[in-house]
Amino acid sequence: MTPAARLSAAIEILGAIDAQRIPAPNALKEWGTAHRFAGSGDRAAIAGLVFDVLRRRASSAWLMDADTPRARLLGMLKLERKLDVDAVAALCDGGRFAPEPLTDTERAAFTSRSVKDAPAHIAGDYPEWLDPQLAAVFGDERAEEAVAMASRAPLDLRVNTLKAKHEKVLASMAHLGARATPWSPWGLRIDLGADARNPGIHSEEAFIKGGVEVQDEGSQLAALLSGAKPGEQVIDMCAGAGGKTLALAAMMQGKGRLIATDHDKRQLAPIHERLSRAGIHNADVRTPRGPDDTLSDIKESADLVVIDAPCTGTGTWRRNPDAKWRMRPGALEVRIKDQIAVLDRAASLVKPGGRIAYITCSVLPQENNEQVRAFTERQPEFTVVPPSQVASVLWDKADDFIAATLQSPEGLLMTPRRTGTDGFFVSVLRKAG
Repeated sequence: MTPAARLSAAIEILGAIDAQRIPAPNALKEWGTAHRFAGSGDRAAIAGLVFDVLRRRASSAWLMDADTPRARLLGMLKLERKLDVDAVAALCDGGRFAPEPLTDTERAAFTSRSVKDAPAHIAGDYPEWLDPQLAAVFGDERAEEAVAMASRAPLDLRVNTLKAKHEKVLASMAHLGARATPWSPWGLRIDLGADARNPGIHSEEAFIKGGVEVQDEGSQLAALLSGAKPGEQVIDMCAGAGGKTLALAAMMQGKGRLIATDHDKRQLAPIHERLSRAGIHNADVRTPRGPDDTLSDIKESADLVVIDAPCTGTGTWRRNPDAKWRMRPGALEVRIKDQIAVLDRAASLVKPGGRIAYITCSVLPQENNEQVRAFTERQPEFTVVPPSQVASVLWDKADDFIAATLQSPEGLLMTPRRTGTDGFFVSVLRKAG
């Protein structure tokens, strides 16, 4: 397919998303099924166009003064791909499979309008109803923070120190352009271009042998900040597919007791194979079976309970830009209730002197600071450990990392703009001894 034909395909898919109100991945899959002539490179490039439009949906429509699939695509080409009007006109020439030529109105908008004076939610590309929440966290910098949250994310990997060494895995993946991540002692990063195809990590020898896992650097750092130690009893209450479980196991060096569970047994399905590949033998996966409490045998005996809390996922918008436009206020209310329940459950599992690591991939205050404050009011035996104290003994970049984060009395917040990671909130709470 020509570059112009790819633009036409992206406009068609964006129209389907609007008309059918379906998630972008579904629309892309349906288009691919109906257009089997498109090769993998074409499909990757078209997906890149669609997701870039979703990243810059509001600002692109503002720039073109029109909210249509075509207008949003044209605006994105200027804002995200940095194309000038002549370059876009060359692609939109009305030829076979190409978009129709630019109208005089489109040319004028392309050359005269900007998002410089747009409202924060337009410049930052997020739903207007979230503006008060983001203003409470970031103040006048919320548009800049949101622009970074709309950027394209790299592919981050975590070296499994139970099976491999960081330097050797880095060298083995040099052909993919891998480099060390800025903060995590275990991290590798592969930057992806706008039209990049999946680099095929799952086919790499290091992955097959369990030496590396896909995991955002922010998620790695959240696990690191939990401070899990060899010999401890650690519970991962919201283990899901096991990303943080595997990181915790490596921190524990195979020593101690690690229990992984989740209220949704479907989320746990991949964890068994991942634990086996990673060479982890001290993990006990507890899958829910009916109404019975999978942790009923634990009474104030855990050294550490890790809560990778169910949340809105606002911190992962750059990986899933479709999600921010599909999010509704009701979803936030449901997640807040879920977080309250899991925090209070964790409180009964922690021994005196033990701790809870409360983690979200959200930047919203209701899920982060406000949730922690409410918890310490309900459970006054718990106090927040200052972020600087949490990180100070963990790794040599701790001080610089803490300085880069947004700190509060309740914990710390990573963001794409500040730390180059997904958005993660981390609060460590210690129980009185």
